[in-house]
Amino acid sequence: MSAMMEPALGDAPPRFGMSEQEVMGLADELVAYHREFADLFGRREQRCWSLVCLQGLLLPGRRKCAEALALMVGKGKVREMQRFIGEGAWDDAAILRKHAELVADSLGEGGGVLIVDGSEFPKKGRHSVGVARQYCGATGKVDNCQAGVFVAYVSARGHTLLDRRLYVPEEWFETASRERWERCGIPEGTAFRTKPELAWEMIQEVHTRGVVPFSWVVCDEGFGDSPEFLERLEGAQVAYLAEVRISTRVWRERPATQLPAWKGVGRRPWRRRVQPGAAAAVRLDELARQLPAKAWRTSTIKLGEKGPIRAQFAVVRVVAVRQKLPGPDLWVLLRRSLEQSPELKAYLSNAPRSTPRRDLVRLSGLRWPIETCFQQAKGELGMDQYQTRSWRGWHHHMTLVILAHHFLVRLTLRHKKGHRPSASGKPVSCWPLPSQATTSAQHAPSPWCATSNAPITRPKCRTTATMPNAATNHDEAS
Repeated sequence: MSAMMEPALGDAPPRFGMSEQEVMGLADELVAYHREFADLFGRREQRCWSLVCLQGLLLPGRRKCAEALALMVGKGKVREMQRFIGEGAWDDAAILRKHAELVADSLGEGGGVLIVDGSEFPKKGRHSVGVARQYCGATGKVDNCQAGVFVAYVSARGHTLLDRRLYVPEEWFETASRERWERCGIPEGTAFRTKPELAWEMIQEVHTRGVVPFSWVVCDEGFGDSPEFLERLEGAQVAYLAEVRISTRVWRERPATQLPAWKGVGRRPWRRRVQPGAAAAVRLDELARQLPAKAWRTSTIKLGEKGPIRAQFAVVRVVAVRQKLPGPDLWVLLRRSLEQSPELKAYLSNAPRSTPRRDLVRLSGLRWPIETCFQQAKGELGMDQYQTRSWRGWHHHMTLVILAHHFLVRLTLRHKKGHRPSASGKPVSCWPLPSQATTSAQHAPSPWCATSNAPITRPKCRTTATMPNAATNHDEAS
């Protein structure tokens, strides 16, 4: 197991917004980036609209729905932009596979981490694909919203979003929802998938393709509380650190099991059971109370805006409970805050016994990169500002936002000091490793959007979607 490399330990999220002049000045770089995907859009007008759409997502403005993008950069051709996003028959999967290759080139390192998390999008009405009353992180309560599952990639070089799936609640699979299903264009044969199942599909694809190098998967309890999800990671020999509920039970020692005696009638017993008299499994909060004081050590998780974020940690080897039987040997990481009334968090990991304690501690604080991606994508790139109701439209919009986010990540690496070549020879920058992590905010990375010295040029397109001479913000009109 490679040593954990925590990216940009303690750095605050950098400035993300680009001015109109900066975007137009970087037109050549955007065209070169878009060229990596252009052929995957198939038709010439789709290639052109995808470039126009990326430009619009990067421009400042309060709204980034299809109508606003068309008014900003699409010469007011609202219907064409809506058709491209909501109805266009271009292949998201092929584009995201290419995106993964570019992420591997710009950020890929052997100690990379995949972070799984959900993000919700409040919606009015009941006609948008997958909308339902469910927990919404954006409002902090059960609300009418759509829910997506996302995977981000983080290494010592940086972080960006890698893939996405729309969660469709069970009620959408009922006969009463069939009309909504058809109006939203959900593909025939789509089966219900839980959020952990959607997460596993994305992780499995990354793992199977082997393009993006990673050593860990990190997730919160929304995924860690699914034994099936953890078993799939274990079966694929993927190391994870998964937050779980403190009510989760484990054994301190592996209990003996036996087959019940056959009584001579009925089916012969085949399922083993824990032997009578064996020690009972304990809740993780009870385990924390049982540990002696010397088992706890105070460690710095990361450097926050107000200084180091510290907590007490205990690491114990345990046996998982799976369907009331002993499962694999795991690490349990217990994290206790330093307040007068401490909060306890618990994590399970299938990492090898030789894994350094410090790796597990750092991983427990490594969900911030995907949260930062969501903040940036929603705050600056219009991730949550779409108005399409269709299955295809939701996935198209998220794909374009993911591409726009990675474009800015690449710019950051290019304009930062301390470049070193990547595997392809392109310049990337060295983010601090844990042993090198700075404790001063003055060493934070440079802004995301340093103005390019490149001449202000704009690509030419032989369709109606040509870039205008100047982008005009028509937010109020839309």
